[in-house]
Amino acid sequence: MSYADRLFIDTVKDILENGVSDEGMEVRPRWEDGTPAHTLSVFGVVHRYDLSKEFPILTLRRTYWKTAWDEIEWIWQKKSNNVHELHSHIWDQWADENGSIGKAYGYQMGVKYQFPEGMADQVDHVIWQLKNDPASRRIMTNIYNFQDLHEMALAPCAYSMTFNVKGGKLNAILNQRSQDMITANSHNITQYSMVLLAMASAYGYEPGELLHVIGDCHIYDRHIELAKEIISNKSYDAPKMWVDPTVKDFYAFTKDSFRLDGYQYSDFDKKIPVAT
Repeated sequence: MSYADRLFIDTVKDILENGVSDEGMEVRPRWEDGTPAHTLSVFGVVHRYDLSKEFPILTLRRTYWKTAWDEIEWIWQKKSNNVHELHSHIWDQWADENGSIGKAYGYQMGVKYQFPEGMADQVDHVIWQLKNDPASRRIMTNIYNFQDLHEMALAPCAYSMTFNVKGGKLNAILNQRSQDMITANSHNITQYSMVLLAMASAYGYEPGELLHVIGDCHIYDRHIELAKEIISNKSYDAPKMWVDPTVKDFYAFTKDSFRLDGYQYSDFDKKIPVAT
C-alpha cells in the first residue's frame, strides 16, 4: 500500500468515526439543487510526505496529474484568473460571463511588490531566493489577501506555500484553510508535490518533505457513501515521478516535463458531486 493511500484511509476513517457535523448551522456551500451542503469534519490535520521516497498520489482511485499540473501552470506561471486560459473546467462554475474568478488565485500571484531585488511578484521572489538566498526563512507565497476577498469568486482554499532549504534538500509547507477530502485531497497533494519537485530540480536541490497543514478537513454529506467505497478499493504501490533534469527555469515546465511511471489505480467511475 502506498503511504499516500494509508494517510488518506486513516484520515477518512477518522472523519467518519469522529467528525463533527455542521447540520443545523447556516453554511455557505450549496448542491446543484440548492440544498445546503453539510459536512462531517475534523480540525487541524497535518500530513507529512517525503518526496525523496514516494510520489504521493492516490492509487485508491485515479488522480489526473496532468490536469493538476495544468492548474498550477494557470496559477503559478500564467498568473491568470480567467478560466479561458485553463484547459480543464474545474473552475467554470465560479467564473463570471467573461471567464473571470475575480482577484483570486493567479491574480494574487501576479501582483508585484517591492522586494530587496526590486519589483517582483511572489513566484519570481521565491525563485530569486532559492537562487540567491537559500538560507532565508522567508521563502513563501500567500494569496489570502484580505483586502481583495470581496472581489474573489471563492476565497483561496490552498493559500500559502512556505519553502525551506535544509542540507541541500528543498522542503515545503502547504497551508490550506479547508479541504474537501473526496474531491480535492489527492489533486492538491499531487500538484503541490509537483511544484516542489520542479523548483528543486530547476534550482539545484534534492526533493525533501511536503507538509500539508489543513484547517477544516471534511467530507460532504453526499460524499459519505462514496468515501466508504473509495477507502475499500485496492491500493497499489506508489508510482515514480520523473522530472526532466534539463529544465532549469520553473516557468519552462509543462506537463511534458514530467512522467509518472508505474501508476496503477483502482477503477472508480461514480460521479462525485461538487458543492459550490
